[in-house]
Amino acid sequence: MSVHLRRELEKLKRAVLSLSALAEEQVRLSVQALTERDEDLARSVDGRDRDLDQREVEIEEECLKVLALHQPVAADLRLVVALMKINHDLERIGDLAVNIAHKALALAAMPPLELPFDLAQMGFDTQQMLIHSLDALVNADVSLANEVCARDGRIDAMKHQIRQVATQRIRDEPYTADAVLAVLAAARNLERIADHATNIAEDVIYMTQGRIVRHNWSADAEHQTRTVSC
Repeated sequence: MSVHLRRELEKLKRAVLSLSALAEEQVRLSVQALTERDEDLARSVDGRDRDLDQREVEIEEECLKVLALHQPVAADLRLVVALMKINHDLERIGDLAVNIAHKALALAAMPPLELPFDLAQMGFDTQQMLIHSLDALVNADVSLANEVCARDGRIDAMKHQIRQVATQRIRDEPYTADAVLAVLAAARNLERIADHATNIAEDVIYMTQGRIVRHNWSADAEHQTRTVSC
């Protein structure tokens, strides 16, 4: 690898890690705004989204520039491809955090709603998945990335439970429909953030080992995982 390419790759990694810190903070604040019914906090999440979007565009442009000018191969190529995909996932996570903040604003204007599930726990578990996926990226930790992927089903199950409870509540108490639907939408956004955290973990595995593991977590890894050499 040339010295110039090495510098460009390090610059890209730093930019993605900086973006990941912002996306992680956006999720944390949006969940806090949701659980604490904090309107000011929700508005602050919305206000910072433009910065995240701009950084995502800049990183993609830098990735494309590296591909065009340096034509990296093997591990270097996998790194650039993975960073481009992670960059996109982080931007989507930021958008989903804004969606949660909007639901927090809506709920803050309504009477408190008691439901028999722990949305705060779902928010915490989703944040932990995101944090660990980014830790796996920083440390090229395949073991941690595998753990993140394995935990995605738990978030899916929590979202399913919330949907069932929400549907029954609307049938029993139609006057709560607006609040219940806002909570359900927030849960759906949390589940999608967990999906993007899983995507990041999968890209860490690809970047580190050259294995494509998408869609294969419920099957025998030995038969379902494809190894690529480039």
